Amino acid sequence: MMDTEDKRPETVSPVRRRPRVQQQDSVESSLSVEEPAPIPPDLAHRIKLRAKELKIRQKDRSWAAEVVNDFKENLLRFLKNSSDQPLFQSADFLTTGSYFEKVKIHNPDEFDMMLKLLVPSRFNTTKLDAGLFYRIDLTRPTRTPIKDFLLDDTLTLSSSKILAEMFRLVRKFLKTYRVLDHRCRWEMNRKKPNSPAVTLSLCRRDSGGEELISVDVVPALEVQRWPPAVRNGPEVDRWLGTKLRQEIRSLPCYFVPKRQKGRKLSEDAKESWRISFSHIEKKIITSHGNKKTCCESRGTKCCRKQCLMLLKSLIEGLKQRYPKELEDLCSYHGKTAFLHTLSTRYDDSSWAPQQLPTCFLQLVAALQDHARRGSLPHFFVPESNLFATAMFPRRAQEFLVKVLEEQMKEGLPLLRPPPLLPSLKPVTIGTTMNPEELPEKVEKISGLKKSHPLISFDWLKLVLVFVVVVVFGFSVFN
Repeated sequence: MMDTEDKRPETVSPVRRRPRVQQQDSVESSLSVEEPAPIPPDLAHRIKLRAKELKIRQKDRSWAAEVVNDFKENLLRFLKNSSDQPLFQSADFLTTGSYFEKVKIHNPDEFDMMLKLLVPSRFNTTKLDAGLFYRIDLTRPTRTPIKDFLLDDTLTLSSSKILAEMFRLVRKFLKTYRVLDHRCRWEMNRKKPNSPAVTLSLCRRDSGGEELISVDVVPALEVQRWPPAVRNGPEVDRWLGTKLRQEIRSLPCYFVPKRQKGRKLSEDAKESWRISFSHIEKKIITSHGNKKTCCESRGTKCCRKQCLMLLKSLIEGLKQRYPKELEDLCSYHGKTAFLHTLSTRYDDSSWAPQQLPTCFLQLVAALQDHARRGSLPHFFVPESNLFATAMFPRRAQEFLVKVLEEQMKEGLPLLRPPPLLPSLKPVTIGTTMNPEELPEKVEKISGLKKSHPLISFDWLKLVLVFVVVVVFGFSVFN
């Protein structure tokens, strides 16, 4: 693979002028929160309790995994047997995202899957911004299946054509596929602007088509050699060790069909590809300890993943409360701040389970500091600033700093437990008013079970009332 650079002005404000100084600032800001004020006992208790509540129930995990795996296996079989598009016949899935990193919160209702596509080994990448977006060109015309996805110049690989074909193939697949649970159906969502994914929703056939699970299928080009802007790899030597860093650099990177934000885009920007390291993020979060045995069955435990889950929960709460003001905020901002914090506070003893409240508040303070300085370097592309005003307006940054300060002063009210979520897995119904603790007696009388959200809970309550009235009336007349 050959690499070139576009000499035109970059569309995303980079952290290019002082990359090393910016990184040093990040380290200093992380160290500046090493000695926080004493944490009130009620706040510490709330943080610990919330961390336990965020963990996904095993019964829900099993049901969702079974349904999604069946979809994935059948889609892959369909693509391999599809003769109308040879490029997708050799595709394979790469599971990424928070569910597979085991940091998904609440319910297993969102899944991300990369569909790996093989591309010719000789091509050029032209950087379109600070190192996140690229144009991809073949070095010479080809007769391989990828020729159907080239622009008129017969060299530039079109991201829009690849994504459009992915939509067409998935739509064709859904016409014949039957969901494992006959009470559900898969629906394809409308294409979102700037999204690289084909998004599908698993919906109930009744109750107005309530969405139970969302799946993003993202076509991705697998590339063995990283572009120059990211070739050094992330700075994880002190944290994960030089051996793991070398192993990371030996892995491929991926390009997904995502165009840059903004209006009046250039022709290159309309067909741009964004570099993705989600598979490496998964590996880093899995191998998160300074010592190899961290969080293994017989190893020392830590609270790193719990802190990330809590931060995701806080960001989710902020976006729900302030959808307009924090429209540009996403969980990836929190994840990036988390990775930077781990690379500076790398010792396992700093993340002992009993220090969960302190570690989480330090992580919140780190995100707040990044927003205050307007600097959040991408963990793998340090010259790209995720808090650059072109990507995250300064007004939104200031608002984020303000609401984080309010949350800290008020004892993180957004971490208070929300209403209980319905179970996704079949749950037995009994006789008390708590549907998860009812004895088997009423189940035998009514012959009913609650099987995830496919059975209306209001309908079950009516049946329970009827059973109680019958039993009570029977006892009175006897």
